[in-house]
Amino acid sequence: MQELPILQDTAPQLQVLGSKPNGKGTYAFVSLGCPKNLVDSEKMLGNLALDGYALVSDPEQADFVIVNTCGFIEESRTESKAVIREMLDLKAAGKTKGVIVAGCLPERLGGAALLEEMPDIDHVVGVFGRDEITKVADRLVGGIREQRELFRPAPVRAMDDTARLRLTPGHYAYLKISEGCDRTCTFCSIPKMRGKHVTKPIEMVIEEARELAADGVRELILVAQDTTYYGMDYYGEVRLPALLRELEKVDGIDWLRLMYLYPVNFTDELIDTIAQSNRILPYLDMPLQHINSHVLKRMQRRVNRDKTVELVEKLRERVPNLVLRTTFVVGFPGETDEQFEELRDFVTETHFERMGVFPYSIEPGTPAVKLDGHLPEEVKLARRDELMATQQAIAFEWGESLVGYELDCIIDGPSEDDGVWIGRTFADAPEIDGLVYIEGENLEAGQMVPVEILEAREYDLFATVSTGEDDSGREAE
Repeated sequence: MQELPILQDTAPQLQVLGSKPNGKGTYAFVSLGCPKNLVDSEKMLGNLALDGYALVSDPEQADFVIVNTCGFIEESRTESKAVIREMLDLKAAGKTKGVIVAGCLPERLGGAALLEEMPDIDHVVGVFGRDEITKVADRLVGGIREQRELFRPAPVRAMDDTARLRLTPGHYAYLKISEGCDRTCTFCSIPKMRGKHVTKPIEMVIEEARELAADGVRELILVAQDTTYYGMDYYGEVRLPALLRELEKVDGIDWLRLMYLYPVNFTDELIDTIAQSNRILPYLDMPLQHINSHVLKRMQRRVNRDKTVELVEKLRERVPNLVLRTTFVVGFPGETDEQFEELRDFVTETHFERMGVFPYSIEPGTPAVKLDGHLPEEVKLARRDELMATQQAIAFEWGESLVGYELDCIIDGPSEDDGVWIGRTFADAPEIDGLVYIEGENLEAGQMVPVEILEAREYDLFATVSTGEDDSGREAE
């Protein structure tokens, strides 16, 4: 059986105040997809705990199973369906009584279509039905088979993400600052699943940040579909710099990490806020998707090569010790050999410290499906491999350049080897980037310690705790 992503024995659980005794039943939970989906999973878990349901790690010991799915691309939909079928097999064998499917897959395919394809699913819940998950669980436990679909329209006001039962290690957490997306990228299905952009007001974000800090979080990872657009719908202007300045005041938070920064609305004020901060990490995740202006126009990215190059150069000049992560799509309909070569040359010249590459995926219902010039799958995969090989040499060289330097690391936990711990530098986002293997004594998860980088092996670093005092408090910056 596939290891359930969130049911690790080491996963901490945020104390959900006022939760009832666990007397209503037991359930297992599988969370798939992106960090934004993980936040939704944690909110559902919090609601279930408040209502008296008990989470167990083994689905064979659970009254029912909830699978929170991803529906972004065909590969993720295939993975989600495989996990659902695995849980349905347990149900057929009498090892669990029911299966609830939630999240992006029902939203993408439609509840009726999913139930027709897999009729043994008991209930389906759309993305915006997450706060009513306890009602659905009550119906399943009560043996009610009617009204098996629960969908709600995309909200016009931000949903509350406090009182989550967290699944990340105790020292870091994802903080969703908005929902949905107003972009009309021709290859993307997210607006169909997540609706239009809805900003979470600053005071709501700060309340959640304080709750997380009080629970021991030291690293907040800000996520959204379009982070730089934050505030436009609610305040009438982009307000990410203002939000960041307020988050810097939250006691206990040492690192603020920014993800999903769309290259549009990347203002000088935002750059200055990042550059002047001691808590906002100089690690920026900015998906660019391509560099050729014609391809970008067909993608409807609302940016061109010149503006992209100008922004990257400005960031390099003004943000000390900057680490840039980006993603690209290769094999987009009509992409010529010359346009791909332009992208490859741009990657070589720009030296992104972190980068991911995806072959274009045909997404039914998106405008790109109707574009001319669709490429064979083997061409898309070959271009992905070539671009990743180009980037690999850059990433390995960058890792080698860190040898001999002293860097602060946050400890995520012990490795399988005695006396060796796993940590991350400011340049490493959880579950995405490389790791630092640290030799040291008396360490524990959540500590920040200065380490000396001794060796680089591919994407990972090997280090030892520096001779200076380690961080038993919160002095490390």
